[in-house]
Amino acid sequence: MSSSAPAKAPAPEQPGAGPTYGALDRFFRISERGSTLSREVRGGLATFFAMAYIIVLNPIILGSAKDMYGHQLDNGQLVTATALTAAFTTLLMGVIGNVPIALAAGLGVNSVVALQLAPRMSWPDAMGMVVLAGFVVMLLVATGLRERVMNAVPYGLRKAISIGIGLFIMLIGLVDAGFVSRIPDAAQTTVPLQLGGDGHLNGWPVLVFVLGVLLTLALIVRKVSGAILISIVAMTVVAVVIEAVAKVPSWGLTTPKWPGNPVASPDFGLVGQVSLFGGFEKVGVLTGVLFVFTVLLSCFFDAMGTIMGVSDEAKLTDAQGQMPGINKVLFVDGLAVAAGGASSSSATTAFVESTAGVGEGARTGLANVVTGGLFAVALFLTPVATMVPSQAATPALVAVGFLILAGSVKEIDWADYTIAVPAFVTMLMMPFTYSITNGIGMGFITFAVLRLAAGRGREVPTAMYAVAAVFAFYYLMPALGLT
Repeated sequence: MSSSAPAKAPAPEQPGAGPTYGALDRFFRISERGSTLSREVRGGLATFFAMAYIIVLNPIILGSAKDMYGHQLDNGQLVTATALTAAFTTLLMGVIGNVPIALAAGLGVNSVVALQLAPRMSWPDAMGMVVLAGFVVMLLVATGLRERVMNAVPYGLRKAISIGIGLFIMLIGLVDAGFVSRIPDAAQTTVPLQLGGDGHLNGWPVLVFVLGVLLTLALIVRKVSGAILISIVAMTVVAVVIEAVAKVPSWGLTTPKWPGNPVASPDFGLVGQVSLFGGFEKVGVLTGVLFVFTVLLSCFFDAMGTIMGVSDEAKLTDAQGQMPGINKVLFVDGLAVAAGGASSSSATTAFVESTAGVGEGARTGLANVVTGGLFAVALFLTPVATMVPSQAATPALVAVGFLILAGSVKEIDWADYTIAVPAFVTMLMMPFTYSITNGIGMGFITFAVLRLAAGRGREVPTAMYAVAAVFAFYYLMPALGLT
């Protein structure tokens, strides 16, 4: 993503002189990237708390669906699978990719698996489709095609993707905190969202969120180191006190209350419950291929947008906006998709919440080691890891979303409409459709069409035409009766 306040860190602190730090510094290139051990640790902590909700939310989404035989996945096993895969893939990205990009079960993809795949096959069949999609992603990386696609994206569109992600994570924060909510269809209105749950801000949880946003922004304005993490911890303490005194009816997914038994044994019963090709027997080869293609598109471009945005925000890109060593990052991302299917936690992908860690100064894979380690601990301490309510964590998303927007919008050439209009479409469609994939797809199609209309079709890389065509086919699939 673009330059922003969190990325403009003060002069690096002096690293410790001990041999352990020296080894870490050389391996992760901490000093070379202008970071410090403390910033990496703070960044890893901030990222974990910003995305720890997935341990609760992913089991809810997958566990509420039934396969064609009426079977449901066990919630406890799903919690274990989600935490295990997030820990493994995040650590792998940190050690191999050396970037502060954490991974966990993708919310968009798990909905596809739960609502599109599982009802037409068994759960092992559905997870097999996810594993196959991961294999395809790794094949694209091995052939260099995925990197060529990413490098073909014009600079202005890259910035638009960053802005779109900023707006998207800001909306995620507002929705998850209950600051805005969906108006029920029964209201018969064209307005999709409203303030609070009934048009007003009511209840202690929303107050915690509002105070958290104000505290986070105030600390950032004051240039306090660790602003985001301080806010998350402080508002969690406030939420725990409020819950103890007021007994709030509902905090949403997580109640901020110290658990009576903080230790829970992990249940690995879902790991390895996969049938690679069983789904094709249930739905046929064509439909099966389209299912894999759907999962592939969601994983490919959601991760692409997130990786590009987070790496740009962390200043890991060169003057051309490209990230050295991107193939390692992309390969781990493809492996993560397959790992998610193999553990039955759905496809694992890069998380935009990694920007919370980058905002704390994280610039290397050491932050991922911290985040991944906490996910591993969460296997045994899930009740403690999930006591942070979304109202205490999501203010970070709102603050970072603004900072991304402020740092990127000026770098788009608004005088060139063949870039400005696609950028406009990209950045708005992400929050408006609640999908990074849709924002990228519609922006790419608009870019290709407008460059052709302006007689500048030769300036468009072949890879951009190919991707735009794939997206166009993807959006036309329902009209063609292929879904």
